[in-house]
Amino acid sequence: MNRRLILFFVKRYLRFDREQPFISLSAGLAFLGIALGVMVLIIAMAIMNGFDKELQNRLFVMNYPLTLISTVSDSVSDEVLQTLEKELPDLVYSPYLVTGVIAKYGRDMKGGFLFGVDFKREAKINPVIEKAIQDLDKVKKFDVVVGSELLQSLYISKGSKITYIFTEASPSGIVSSPKIKRFRVVSSFHSGLISYDETYHYASLEGVGKVLGQAKGQYHGIHIYSKNPQKDREKILKILPNGYRVVGWWEQNGNLFSALEMEKKALFIVLMLIILIASVNIVSSLLMTVMNRRSEIALLISLGATAKEIKTIFLYLGIVIGIGGIVVGAGLGFLGLFVLANFDIVSIPADIYGTSHLPLDLDISDLIAILFGAFVIVILSSLYPAKQAKDIDIVQVLKNE
Repeated sequence: MNRRLILFFVKRYLRFDREQPFISLSAGLAFLGIALGVMVLIIAMAIMNGFDKELQNRLFVMNYPLTLISTVSDSVSDEVLQTLEKELPDLVYSPYLVTGVIAKYGRDMKGGFLFGVDFKREAKINPVIEKAIQDLDKVKKFDVVVGSELLQSLYISKGSKITYIFTEASPSGIVSSPKIKRFRVVSSFHSGLISYDETYHYASLEGVGKVLGQAKGQYHGIHIYSKNPQKDREKILKILPNGYRVVGWWEQNGNLFSALEMEKKALFIVLMLIILIASVNIVSSLLMTVMNRRSEIALLISLGATAKEIKTIFLYLGIVIGIGGIVVGAGLGFLGLFVLANFDIVSIPADIYGTSHLPLDLDISDLIAILFGAFVIVILSSLYPAKQAKDIDIVQVLKNE
């Protein structure tokens, strides 16, 4: 093929046509549509990923990477904890007790969960608790740490005593009555998610164990911090005998993240339709160019240009318009991300989303998918007009001319 001939006519057809301005206008709209489509896709995917990562990080803090529980009884012994610490010392462990409670302060009541933890161990795997308690040694048996949202909704002040009505009952003569115990509020935590800040309460293992009548050295489970929970989960199960289960944080929130992933895919497909619609302008502008240049094409073929060269001219023409739109769109997308990340243009309520700034995180895989998908659409949009150009009946065209 004559490359110089192809490039010459590609440049020629890209120029503004004063006689047929609508052809150039259609090409410009195709260029602009693809650029805007790529820009919107990049920004939308970055925002979607940012919110997913933000939510994942907050759920990760409060749900813990791994949780060990027993499947044959309601408790895990201290011997299991010691075995794990001996065999896998690189992991961090925090045994816990948990029970459902109703928190009562004055006339107001809220349901929730009371965790009994070793605050020194818990602070090593839960930065929210570590931040909430400045002096771990001063936490007493019946002290409690509550969420900031509960503190505000019940108008509780630090140092006040809050009454817990436990879901477990204690025998009292012929009937049983719920266990009730008052705890002193020593601090509050803020996780960024209202559901946790309203319902999670943390007290000492000793205090909760005494109320529940739990034997010393017996826990409901063990929270485990791991940098690689998927691999460490298998190691833990190999060490322990049958009758124990290790639950990963991804299992506890599997449905939520599956829904978010489905939403992300649906958003990608819908926004990709913007590029698909813009590609229609590529088809129309190239077809108009072919119809307007029929005599010129027929003359080129009669002078020795091959059908493949004619097809390549219009294929390159569509690709140049499309690739130009993709490159400009990518540049606008990154510019938009820079502006959103460095300027407080969009503010969001922190009590709902867990953050006051717009989270942005563009995965390289999403960027590649956007650019590749747009490129494929551009190629497919250029094939039909290019085929029509090479199939022109030169005899009929030259006869009419």
